Amino acid sequence: MRRRRIAVVATGGAAIAAFAIGVSLGDGSGATPGPASRLPPSQLAGQRIVAGFPGREAPGPVKRMIRRGELAGVILFSANLPDRAGARRLVRRLQAIPRPPGLRDPLLVMVDQEGGLVKRLPGPPSVSAEQMGRRGAAFSRRQGRATASSLRDVGIDVDLAPVLDVARPGGAIAATERGFGSTASRVAATAVPFAAGLREGGVAATAKHFPGLGAARENTDFAVQRIGLSRRTLRAVDEAPYRRFVEQGGAMVMLSTAIYPAFSLIPAAFARPIATGELRARLGFEGVSITDALESAAVRAFGGPAKAAVAAARAGTDLLLFADFRAAAKARRALVKGLRDGRLDRAGLERSVERTLDLRRDFAR
Repeated sequence: MRRRRIAVVATGGAAIAAFAIGVSLGDGSGATPGPASRLPPSQLAGQRIVAGFPGREAPGPVKRMIRRGELAGVILFSANLPDRAGARRLVRRLQAIPRPPGLRDPLLVMVDQEGGLVKRLPGPPSVSAEQMGRRGAAFSRRQGRATASSLRDVGIDVDLAPVLDVARPGGAIAATERGFGSTASRVAATAVPFAAGLREGGVAATAKHFPGLGAARENTDFAVQRIGLSRRTLRAVDEAPYRRFVEQGGAMVMLSTAIYPAFSLIPAAFARPIATGELRARLGFEGVSITDALESAAVRAFGGPAKAAVAAARAGTDLLLFADFRAAAKARRALVKGLRDGRLDRAGLERSVERTLDLRRDFAR
């Protein structure tokens, strides 16, 4: 099992985190069984789930899921984070919830802190992704470091950023200034340094939305999107920034819920040719993959949380992201049922969970 670790060292009283996170891929053949092999189905399924919740305190059901080892992490939104003190208090309480043996490493606590219109916590990035792209690699890297410092100050360990989509004119990514540029080379040259800055500050970066959402006319939260680009174009242009991210040890990749007919007729997060074939086999990604939000219009058209969860797991996507903990609970139950009735391969789930546990272990204080 190969693993690249976070190293946190104290220098002059300051903790400087330098990490290039990646986690094991492998096929498990001949390997020593990892911690995931000892988990019961309820926990094995739960370690595939990230959930959100309303309010400034985790509700009882979320606390119980964490206490039972049935959540890998949480996603926080602006409504959860009234101010920095409130954010720090909430994260501290989440991390203090007792968890079962083998699952006591820090929860993955995630936010969308892209900059511009998509920012959950006051503070850096101070500009949009588009502006970072215009101002160059060094500026983007500094913004990444500043963002990491801000997030770690309140206990957040995962940023669901940067957007690596090539922002084509007329697309939703370009219209909202979420993209670093309209060419693959510009995106790779400026978005990947932002990710590097996050890593240097001890926060896991998440490249999104693989294999590329820059040609989508609308946000997949609101409408089903079919990206009619050829396989050749997707690989040569849209996947190119992700290749750079992977080569530099990126921790996480978010899979799009758009449909890419060149590869599959179902959303990318549920399509094995994309989630496993393109991302892992072709690009060599060894980190943790995560779906885009699974309450979106694109996902509703595919099916509810149970169907989506099983499809994503079968495709090889590691983490399933739900803004609503009730949908997350339905998804977990569907995964448990899939394990028991044979629709899901336990060895495949274990490999995914090992990657997630490795990432969580890297955040152990």
